Amino acid sequence: MMMTFKQAAENKALRLAWQRHDLLFNFSARTSRGAISTKPSWILRFTHPECPRPLYGEVNILNGLSIESTTHFEESLIAFQESLNIGNWPDGDFWDKNPALSFAVEMAEIERLTDTAFELFPSDFTRGKASIPINGLVWMDNVERMYNQALAKIEAGFSCIKLKVGAEDFDLELALLSSLRKSFSPNELTIRVDANGAFAPSEALEKLKRLSDMGLHSIEQPIRQGNRTKMAELCRLTPLPIALDEELIGVHSKEEKHQMLDEIRPAYIILKPALLGGLAAADVWIEAARERNVGWWATSALESNIGLNAIAQWVFEKQTDLPQGLGTGQLYHNNFPSPLYVAGGELSFDRNKLWDMSQLPHDQWH
Repeated sequence: MMMTFKQAAENKALRLAWQRHDLLFNFSARTSRGAISTKPSWILRFTHPECPRPLYGEVNILNGLSIESTTHFEESLIAFQESLNIGNWPDGDFWDKNPALSFAVEMAEIERLTDTAFELFPSDFTRGKASIPINGLVWMDNVERMYNQALAKIEAGFSCIKLKVGAEDFDLELALLSSLRKSFSPNELTIRVDANGAFAPSEALEKLKRLSDMGLHSIEQPIRQGNRTKMAELCRLTPLPIALDEELIGVHSKEEKHQMLDEIRPAYIILKPALLGGLAAADVWIEAARERNVGWWATSALESNIGLNAIAQWVFEKQTDLPQGLGTGQLYHNNFPSPLYVAGGELSFDRNKLWDMSQLPHDQWH
């Protein structure tokens, strides 16, 4: 059986090279943390003694949301690289402090067990025989442009869309949702909304009641994370199902995950592997959620196609019917060309298309 990364590292046989790759948006992307035009990622390339090809992973960090900071991350990456060179594998505390790095290493290690580059979980998805339903993301903007975005997503075949709320005038946001509902019933169009913690705790329940009149599927993170008592109260009283998103970041152990779900009792949880420590960590959340009849879906967090590919292949294995948040592959004009593509509101995989990593200069590997 092939050596694990840890075993190969302890034998001083695992080698790591890396380089930063700034992803460039096709537009000025407005988020709850301000407008952004670039998103830094770090691409890892591992050489394993028993694998004939390089193995890639992506470190995806979002300042203000990730546990890591882009300002100081390379210090941790260099320390990790130096540890590998002398035969040391970091302990669990290191991975807890570097969940995005943990996910990048994990996606490369999973791939080492397969015969095909970038194929982590061979399935009907990677064979091009099945697709993954996804939600169409409407980016934050003024209400009129958000409405036009939503119509464009529906025209493109999306039966589930996601809009941000809480950034504009709330009455205008309600009017936007009402306009969509007048044209598309809940049977025709599933609408999710995400507040990114924008509602004041004292006003949240009243806003949830008004939103519930719009026939919405759910709302993500109505108040800021960290106020479990108030979030639990909202989940108990709300007429609109609540999904936890940012609330999950920094919750590491299985016991802590179970405790949080028991305390808050949300309707759904949103899984972003780069923020949670990877796919195995997300699996623990899924098991805990299923035991409590809590739903879930996964969302990419502005990864390039490398990270998106890993999440998509993992999600397909779960055979869930809920639309996933995996439509981010078309955001960048310098993304890595790949077999992934979006059509008709679904993410698909074209086996006839090849991965192209030529944007990573040969002389820029560290």
